[in-house]
Amino acid sequence: MNFKSDNEAPAHPLIMQALVEANQGFATAYSSDRWSLRLNEAFSRVFETECHVLPVATGTAANCVSLAELSPPWGAVICHRVAHIHNDEGGAPEFYTHGGKILPIDGAHARLEPDAVAALIDASGVHGVHNVKPAVVSLTQATECGTVYRPDEIAGLAEAAHQRGLALHMDGARFANAVAWLGCRPAEVTWQAGVDVLSFGATKNGAMTAEAIVVFGRPEWLQGMERRRKRGGHLLSKMRYVSAQLLAMLDDDLWLILAAQANRRAAELARGIEQCPHAALEWPVEANEVFMRASPQVLAALKARGFEFHVWPGYDDLARLVCSWNTEAEQVSGFLQALNELRA
Repeated sequence: MNFKSDNEAPAHPLIMQALVEANQGFATAYSSDRWSLRLNEAFSRVFETECHVLPVATGTAANCVSLAELSPPWGAVICHRVAHIHNDEGGAPEFYTHGGKILPIDGAHARLEPDAVAALIDASGVHGVHNVKPAVVSLTQATECGTVYRPDEIAGLAEAAHQRGLALHMDGARFANAVAWLGCRPAEVTWQAGVDVLSFGATKNGAMTAEAIVVFGRPEWLQGMERRRKRGGHLLSKMRYVSAQLLAMLDDDLWLILAAQANRRAAELARGIEQCPHAALEWPVEANEVFMRASPQVLAALKARGFEFHVWPGYDDLARLVCSWNTEAEQVSGFLQALNELRA
């Protein structure tokens, strides 16, 4: 039973159907196909504002192409200390920005706090050109700890950034899970709250390989992003297959339906862990990731029974369990039954 990552889940049948349909005949290459040309309209409809969309194949590309446009080589990107761009991109943000520095800071439940962001920006530059110049604030929605920013929290970060001349970027690898949990309109937690650029994730949510850079209200950024996408090797010649997946995701709110399914399974898992005397939740469960504290012996015994999950790096008693769109209730109940049969 696999709780390792939503990256390991299969693609949804409607995604596969979209790929089959896109595979008929010839189509213009390099993102000029009829699927890619529909993305601006489709995303604009979902987000209730004019959107400019660049499809890409990976979340790393979505994040790094965006950040490279928003930060000069002498700039800096402020993010949370556990953010994916700081810990899990293999130095790609620094590579794409040609030297832009990551400035990580702390915050409860993996969420940035406006006062801390403002203080860091204000303290930067005291040595003039000897310091890097903060250019972007990047937040992760949902966070690496499975928690979710509320609209007012995002608005507070946007105010701290914008008042100081910085852009606000959102790493939305699990954006769908956050929106499904909040039950709000996508606009409320993006451009209406002050987000300038969104890395819209679909791969973790049932796509085969599909992400998108979504720019709100700043079309002048597009040319630079398009050239960086090409220069960085992410302008696929057969982009129709990526764009077809994104369109299928947005059609009839499939992206929210699948995310809600994953969230429900995670909530069921969390409720069961809370009732177990020898396990505990590390953070609130607000999306599809569950972080469970249990003894190393319990975690080893669960793995021996065939349950797959990550023991979090740097810990031997913290497990990350991720539910995906196709995690079944029986898988959750089976895990909880095994957990309760064990002893610390």
